[in-house]
Amino acid sequence: MKSFITILVSSLLQVFAQAAPPNVVLVFIDDMGWGDFSCFGNKAAQTPQIDRLAREGVRFEQFYVNSPICSPSRTAISTGQYPQRWRITSFLAHRDMNTQRGMAQWLDPKAPMLARSLQQAGYATGHFGKWHMGGQRDVAEAPAIAEYGFDASLTNFEGMGPKLLPLTLKPGWTEPRRIWADAERLGQGARWMLRSRITGGFIDEAVPFIQKAAKANKPFYINLWPDDVHGPFWPPVDKWSDGKRGLYHSVLQEMDRQLGKLFGLIRDDPVLRANTLVLVCSDNGPEHGAGSAGPFRGYKTHLYEGGVRSSLIVWGGPVARRNHVNRDSVFSAIDLVPTLLDLTGTPRPEGVSFDGESLPGTLLGQASVSRKAPIFFRRPPDRDSFYGDDDLPDLAVRDGDWKFLCEFDGTEPELYNLKTDRGETTNLAEKHPGLVAKYTKACIDWHQSMPRDNGPQLTGKYRRKPVNKRKPGK
Repeated sequence: MKSFITILVSSLLQVFAQAAPPNVVLVFIDDMGWGDFSCFGNKAAQTPQIDRLAREGVRFEQFYVNSPICSPSRTAISTGQYPQRWRITSFLAHRDMNTQRGMAQWLDPKAPMLARSLQQAGYATGHFGKWHMGGQRDVAEAPAIAEYGFDASLTNFEGMGPKLLPLTLKPGWTEPRRIWADAERLGQGARWMLRSRITGGFIDEAVPFIQKAAKANKPFYINLWPDDVHGPFWPPVDKWSDGKRGLYHSVLQEMDRQLGKLFGLIRDDPVLRANTLVLVCSDNGPEHGAGSAGPFRGYKTHLYEGGVRSSLIVWGGPVARRNHVNRDSVFSAIDLVPTLLDLTGTPRPEGVSFDGESLPGTLLGQASVSRKAPIFFRRPPDRDSFYGDDDLPDLAVRDGDWKFLCEFDGTEPELYNLKTDRGETTNLAEKHPGLVAKYTKACIDWHQSMPRDNGPQLTGKYRRKPVNKRKPGK
């Protein structure tokens, strides 16, 4: 007998197959912590535009991205596969640095991009904001963003194609200054704009794109990927603040204000409101001393919860519940691609096996199902030592209530029950040797099944690391 959930999901997909394909907007924010939206507990800054989405939609508390750093996290949410499969395992940088870390120079255009599948199904597809999956610094021959399935794009200095480049201005300066000026060569169509307004600049490009698609009765998919809250922080001069955290909060609130134009466009149009799905989350945890991971341990680059757990909000006409907090469903960014393909009635690319699982009922607030398979993580190869921790775990897995971390060889195990200890404060490895053996094997098997990078060689500041020095509970 089919389970109730199986019947529900089947019925849900049949309904979507008969309706007009929903529009999809993915807002993927750079370096923002789980606890930075005020609806996720931030008392020091207010994000009313995002908070309204949460009141009118679903807020997820156990959603994960698939890397604690930028480029691989973006690869995962774009492909539905672990980024290690594409040798994108840390932030893409200079050519020599990428090679030193055992990484590709850019994401292979043959990767199963969500945008390309939707484009082939008749969607208008646009990317507006940070890219960082190829084309920056001295890597000037990377594929253009259009080659990944986008009809239109506007990015910053970390991508190939038309771009908005940041002008910086702070109190006391008489005129703005340019940074990343040589990025003008990475694609035609560069123009300059105050960094404090740049999310609005990307939105001003996205709005006519949406309007054109709507006028043509064509469904649309857009990435709106702001990078305001990635340091260094440049809020408007009249909203300048003292200290890193103060500057961060000023930038966060200004980004929220500018996003209101995009959300308002969709909310105020009855047709768009009824048939558009908006997803908002962050690509990894916060920079130390800037954003907040809420109750969680760790920051950007860490495999602890603060580095990989992300605040996800889903809003729009297709969402079944309002002001709902889902505290139970465990799933990740790789699950969004197969889920959105099913919700839009889009065929899956031939010969592709996703690491993600399709969870349409969960995403739309009609169920609280978790993904069945564990979620595996591998640290960025150059981030064994960061933010004061000189020996970070190399591998991790989230499985049910359990979180396990260890070194590449399985030593220094850490085991946490996230149901009772979501802050990862009490290492239970010594009390559960059976689970440690199980998860050690699972992590190493998964790690060995993926293309290698140079993480085992790049320990500390490129030194060999002492063995077994991390204390239980550290």
